[in-house]
Amino acid sequence: MTGAERAVAAARGAVGTRFRLQGRDPAYGLDCVGLAALAMRAAGFSWVVPADYALRGGNAAVLAARLDASGLVRGDAPRPGDLALFACDATQFHMAVIVPGGIVHADAGLRRVVERPGVPPWPMLGCWRVIGD
Repeated sequence: MTGAERAVAAARGAVGTRFRLQGRDPAYGLDCVGLAALAMRAAGFSWVVPADYALRGGNAAVLAARLDASGLVRGDAPRPGDLALFACDATQFHMAVIVPGGIVHADAGLRRVVERPGVPPWPMLGCWRVIGD
């Protein structure tokens, strides 16, 4: 199984997990960053999520630069297993894992991790992947 396949499997395995702000452990709940970290670790990338991140009121360029500096590789087009960064509005950002046919993300409104089929409703700012398979 490739790293991308492991990332997809980990994200899909988290579907149904309750939403928890700053959540990092599926046993207690995940937010979108926790889900992203779970999937990237499954792909073989040791990503330590910083405690000082903000997805609301942040700056898209700063978030993208952090992902660029993390050791993940920016992709030119999204593919399954990628970590995607979306702009929900001008100052609110969201992460999701690309899966075949859609995304898996931690939905604060639904209070759980869900798989959303089709094209995401937000503009994608970039996608990053683990290289090395």
